Amino acid sequence: MASICCYSGVFLQTQTSKERAFNVVSSGLPLPYYSYGSKIEKGNTTGSHCGVNFQSLHQIQSSSRIATRLLHVQAQHRRVTPSSASINTTAPPPGWPEFARNVSGEWDGFGADFTNSGEPIQLPDSVVPEAYREWEVKVFDWQTQCPTLAPHPADTQDLAMTYKSIKLLPTVGCEADAATRYSVDERNVNLNYDDDDDTNNKASAFAYQSSGSYVAVWQTEGPDPRTLSTVTPRTKLLELEHCLIHPQNRESRVRIFQVVRVANNSEMTLESIRVFCEQWSGPFRNGDQPGGCTIRDSPFASTAAVNTSQVAGVWQAHVSVANFQTSQTGFLRELTDNGTHTSVRNECQLILLPKQLWCSTKESKDGEPCYDFEVGWLHDNGCALTSRCIFSSDGKLKEISIVRETVNLEGL
Repeated sequence: MASICCYSGVFLQTQTSKERAFNVVSSGLPLPYYSYGSKIEKGNTTGSHCGVNFQSLHQIQSSSRIATRLLHVQAQHRRVTPSSASINTTAPPPGWPEFARNVSGEWDGFGADFTNSGEPIQLPDSVVPEAYREWEVKVFDWQTQCPTLAPHPADTQDLAMTYKSIKLLPTVGCEADAATRYSVDERNVNLNYDDDDDTNNKASAFAYQSSGSYVAVWQTEGPDPRTLSTVTPRTKLLELEHCLIHPQNRESRVRIFQVVRVANNSEMTLESIRVFCEQWSGPFRNGDQPGGCTIRDSPFASTAAVNTSQVAGVWQAHVSVANFQTSQTGFLRELTDNGTHTSVRNECQLILLPKQLWCSTKESKDGEPCYDFEVGWLHDNGCALTSRCIFSSDGKLKEISIVRETVNLEGL
């Protein structure tokens, strides 16, 4: 029988570390330091080590400040007073509560930019430590944080999800524990999408799975900083963000951005690629605690790319899809089961990346003219997770899909 923990008069049944963190954050209580042995462990539901370890009064006060600040941020987003949330009875979209539990928290790792052919792009000299320049060490990776929160729809009028993509200045050795922020890219998924709103970095489409995987189409303004290509009145940039959770380990994920130039509202070309490899490091704390040397990953941009022979060929695909050319209103969709089929992946279409990742772009699907942007993750031998955005020939989003694939050893 699962044990019961008491904190501030509220009893919580023992859950996974992600579920515990999400429930406490959603409640608005100060965030305690949960202790399960010597570290947070995911999936420990025995209750044998259940308890709340308040390491010091300073930590308790710090946690309270974070929780209070979080409530203030949420109140700003919904443009009402915090108390008004109690009378908002908005029902959550299907599968959203589980998605929120799996996507929310602190995600730490590394990120890198790549050209549209898959070549890593070096960091600018201005951010590289002098020691690396003296040793002629090339630096391609940013250390990153991505604090993410998906509030329960009953707690907000329009905010579905918010996150910050934080880049930290490179450091030498374990000086990373004192890393300084280089940039913060904050993004919000708002339920009330407005076509006339010209705000940068707004999601024009969002599809999700209860596992925590999602795909977002972001409209951006200005030049792509990786290619310095310009945007004119007749062109715009889209960022297709594919966030894929490891099927066997929901504390591991990749986020792959395909930066796409759209000319004349219809001609779509891949400009660059951005990759983040991240591990879940704890409950949402708004990025207040950099991972430093505790990050369970390492820089990857200059490591070997996935092998073509591992990706090309015949695959058995189990598809989940969200259709955006239906009478259904709104830009937010849950990906739903669409059965299985056989797919063939040709090596000439592939852009090979490190960490067993790849991208591809095509201008037709099943003989029909369209723009097909795909990313994939070979997360295990013969097993892949892929995601794609398909646009019509006039540049309108048709569908988003996430697919679980296994290699077909029998071939065609």
